[in-house]
Amino acid sequence: MNKPDASAPPPRPGPRLYWEDFPAGQVREFGALTVRREDIVDFAARYDPQPFHLDEAAARDTPFGGLVASGWQTCALAMRMMCDAYLLDAASLGSPGLDNLRWVAPVRPDDMLRVRLTVLAARVMQSKPHIGLIDSRWEVFNQHDQLVLDMRGWGMFARRPAAPSPDRQAP
Repeated sequence: MNKPDASAPPPRPGPRLYWEDFPAGQVREFGALTVRREDIVDFAARYDPQPFHLDEAAARDTPFGGLVASGWQTCALAMRMMCDAYLLDAASLGSPGLDNLRWVAPVRPDDMLRVRLTVLAARVMQSKPHIGLIDSRWEVFNQHDQLVLDMRGWGMFARRPAAPSPDRQAP
């Protein structure tokens, strides 16, 4: 008999949010994540080892004038905030991709980031009507309300299951 893996996370309850919970025009704001200097350097050392992400002295001589986070790290932080705010409670089926991604301003040590999600459009997938598509814009702002990241893309979500008919007899 197999024992349960003690290191495995506990099972999550079923999704609470479905495609129907993301109508066009909806705006959600969430997150409050502080970017630490150590995290900027660690991420850069692993994935984007450019001098302005790794070394404060070298970064001073760049157009940034100091250490800045990788744009890819900013995307990863936005993804984390999205997961914490709604994706882990949703019937998310992934994404076919982004249509637009812009790093508008640098993210610096001790910046506090938050996200604004705007649903631009929502439609049912023609080839798979049990899946809904959501065209969204995610804007990431720092503590000064300065836009630092602007991206637009599509998300796929399961549609809410139909409630069983009350006159239906159990087998």
